[in-house]
Amino acid sequence: MKQDEALDILKSGYNVFLTGPPGSGKTFLLNEYIKYLRKNHVAVSVTASTGIAATHMGGTTLHSWSGLGIREELNEQEVKEICKKGYVRKKIKNTNILIIDEISMIKASQFEAVNKICQYIRRSARPFGGLQVVCSGDFFQLPPVYKNDKPLDNTQNETAQKSLGFAQDKVPLFITDSQAWKSLEIKVCYLDEQHRTKDKELHKILNHIRDNEAEKSRELLFCSQNNVAGPEQSRRIREPYPEQSRRIRNFTKLYTHNVDVDSINYAELSKIKGKEFNYQMVLRGNPIVAEILKKSCLAPEKLVLKEGAHVMFIKNNFEAGYVNGTQGKIIGFGAGNLPIVKTEDGKRITVKYADWTIDEDNSIVAGISQMPLRLAWAITVHKSQGMNLDSAEIDLSKCFLEGMGYVALSRLRSLSGLRLMGINNLAFCVNPKALEVDKNFKKLSKQSSAELKKAGASATAKRQKLFIKYLCS
Repeated sequence: MKQDEALDILKSGYNVFLTGPPGSGKTFLLNEYIKYLRKNHVAVSVTASTGIAATHMGGTTLHSWSGLGIREELNEQEVKEICKKGYVRKKIKNTNILIIDEISMIKASQFEAVNKICQYIRRSARPFGGLQVVCSGDFFQLPPVYKNDKPLDNTQNETAQKSLGFAQDKVPLFITDSQAWKSLEIKVCYLDEQHRTKDKELHKILNHIRDNEAEKSRELLFCSQNNVAGPEQSRRIREPYPEQSRRIRNFTKLYTHNVDVDSINYAELSKIKGKEFNYQMVLRGNPIVAEILKKSCLAPEKLVLKEGAHVMFIKNNFEAGYVNGTQGKIIGFGAGNLPIVKTEDGKRITVKYADWTIDEDNSIVAGISQMPLRLAWAITVHKSQGMNLDSAEIDLSKCFLEGMGYVALSRLRSLSGLRLMGINNLAFCVNPKALEVDKNFKKLSKQSSAELKKAGASATAKRQKLFIKYLCS
């Protein structure tokens, strides 16, 4: 489906699931719909499964918006307790449209719980109390990790995943299996245009992974051209650890385990001689909400920088000249010890403190302030989700979940920015359930497209006007 078709379906008031491969424009389309709604004075709540994803659209986490917090599921009494909270009641009552990005990382039980909360507060048995629900995501991305129905924290994850036993014993329960999802009668919009990368080889590799053709992906990856100037330019890569473009100086290292990432960053920083500059995160507002916000944000609680440190921006600020994923090097410190970053494209940016906030009714419930930077010699594949990288050194030799290789490669804008350090047999495998639901999504999207064309432009425009009029009445 094309973006203009999907936007027409969104404006028509249907519950919608936007999906498609990375770079197909899902977030862009959501932002266009949000602009349209706000221009027409429609109350829209913008949420996502993680704080990282929420920052892309200036929203908050679904867990915070709904009052669910860290709970996985709710009984009737717990629903009533949440619904007694004035700020939750006011927020949900005043919402017309609920947008949920990165939906694949929401557990089915959590989706059911949010549905119950909305129904209770809005006093309606309709799905989500009658809200238009717009979900977006890609089920080939990494889902929540399960073990005995409990999510694992990072430490438990690394220990338990040394053997792949539990991952094979229990396939994660996708949100599509929930009764709440089925009751929404969602129209699927499967976007298939590529907007992030013009690299056809990378696009083919990712599509092979999505089609469960791991061997084709490996063959294509190791036989892609090595973009090195001079006589080596036409040499084909066949060894598993290809030397990549000599023009790229700074590779963000993507590793599968936190222990590897932390050791690399600390080791690299310690090699730099010179004065340390420390930046402590500041929390304000509701302490419980602020703590949740801190854990969902990529900003470190304590950031240590030195001149020469390799860093990455972790927030969008178009006016200042950086976006989430922009890489650079600390070249000095200005007034007030503000770090000065020289980006890979040569821009010099004096970095100021940034804010991450959770807003309700134009007031801030909680917030944190920190430099929008993190050390970027290394980062986990999990935490790279949502980022766009010009270059990355990727080690897939310890992959412990299907989809890790797909997520890592899909962060890149081009294969010329890839340095592959290792790969195992699981790296390019995908979850069988993801294959099953993706096939169905494509079929349903074709059906949605056909129905839109059958209705015609005139009837569609009329429905859109009536929907806006209904919301504003």
